[in-house]
Amino acid sequence: MSCAVLDRQHRVRVTPARLRRAAERALAALGRPGGEVEILVVDDATIRQLNGTWRGVARATDVLAFPLEVPGVDGLVGQVVVSAETAARQARRLRVPLAAELDLLVTHGVLHLVGWDDRDPVEAALMHAREREILAAGPRRPPARLWAGLLPG
Repeated sequence: MSCAVLDRQHRVRVTPARLRRAAERALAALGRPGGEVEILVVDDATIRQLNGTWRGVARATDVLAFPLEVPGVDGLVGQVVVSAETAARQARRLRVPLAAELDLLVTHGVLHLVGWDDRDPVEAALMHAREREILAAGPRRPPARLWAGLLPG
């Protein structure tokens, strides 16, 4: 499995190795350990532009996922884009460590890459339950407040 992290922002300190481990853990839990994922960490302005271009939504968001089809490559390939600024605001609002919020966002993005969708409330509840399972199985138990703002699951 190959997970690369590119930090293209300078306002929020992130730990690339931890983001990589979060993606690898999610891929393994989803039965896709051979996946190739790039995690791009950006600022709000960049994610707002991407969100507007690709989803038609002219506002910042926390995470976007772009599954890619590469000729001649078997397995999952994709990019997860995370706004470090939005993640930091959400972490402050929930009173959780930024690292825990970033773990959740990377996991959420990887779930999107393999086809999970959270537009429908029922599907969102299932997706959030799967995120909880993946993160709870990790080396650090996520704080219960991390789930505030998510749909019940």
